[in-house]
Amino acid sequence: MVRTRVGYAGGTTENPTYANIGDHSETIQIEYDPSQVSYEQLLDVFWSSHNPTRRSWSRQYASIIFYHDEEQRRLAEETKERQAARAQGEILTEIVPAGEFTPAEAYHQKYRLRQSPAFMGEFSAIYPHDDDFAASTSAARVNGYLGGHGTCEGLRGEVDSLGLSAEGGERLLEIVCKGG
Repeated sequence: MVRTRVGYAGGTTENPTYANIGDHSETIQIEYDPSQVSYEQLLDVFWSSHNPTRRSWSRQYASIIFYHDEEQRRLAEETKERQAARAQGEILTEIVPAGEFTPAEAYHQKYRLRQSPAFMGEFSAIYPHDDDFAASTSAARVNGYLGGHGTCEGLRGEVDSLGLSAEGGERLLEIVCKGG
């Protein structure tokens, strides 16, 4: 994963915000390196992270895959068909062309990281501006690890490149490798 940002997409409301989302849905924008992870692997994570047979109670939380080209559309449809073959109900996930993405407010970015004052203190010193923090690959990586994504081995291979202090790196390794 290169970086992630949360935001709003799929609607027509101008300048959506959390308080005025209109007809948009909350979504995540993922920038990734296809030499490291495939689009199909990202789709596998998407499908395993929620129940696509459960109807959303609002447009804000709809299950949607926004595709950027025909190959992404094809793969999204194929994986949806595989899910349908396994499911005990209709797959309600929409597959639609990506349109404009509006980043969410700063306080929504890097949710898991924001729950850790110690790590946030370090990243606030590195990225004093919210836009830089939201666009940070390091912040996205640490946020992912804090959210339970990634392995101890993977973290060991990159912890020194995340911009954390020695103490911060050790604490993240402790959390990820020992569950603490």
